[in-house]
Amino acid sequence: MSHKIAVSRDKRGLGVSEAGRLIGKAARAALRAEHIAVSCEIGVLLTDDAGIRARNLAYRNIDRATDVLSFPLNEFSPGGFDPENAETDPGTGRVLLGDIALSLERAAAQGAEFGHGIRREIQYLAVHSVLHLLGYDHLDEGAMKGRMRAREKAVMARLGGTEEK
Repeated sequence: MSHKIAVSRDKRGLGVSEAGRLIGKAARAALRAEHIAVSCEIGVLLTDDAGIRARNLAYRNIDRATDVLSFPLNEFSPGGFDPENAETDPGTGRVLLGDIALSLERAAAQGAEFGHGIRREIQYLAVHSVLHLLGYDHLDEGAMKGRMRAREKAVMARLGGTEEK
């Protein structure tokens, strides 16, 4: 099984190599934690606050920057990944999970605000977004959010992440 995490950027000056390595490691950890036993593909766009704000407005009609956006290609229920009912790349056989847009500018600010730095924040946002691609959500303040937060903590523990302060 070989997951493809394709990282690109939309602004000059945004680093791809270290952020891409961190995102790839976090995404693969989330897929392992969810027991995904088939090869998958995820597209990741690194952007800044202006870039993610434009996407948030275009796709969600919300005119503000955010940290990460997820664009799933499939409708899974949490913990209910089913490769038989998923979009698949006919050339590679990989399950196409969807795309992620991540603001490195926002990740840096949040990493500083929470006291754990940009590297951990990038990994957390990647885990969070991969879980969205796999059907998890946090629209309510109850069971859905609790389930997603528990999965995030479990994956971050595998990565050696620390709890937010």
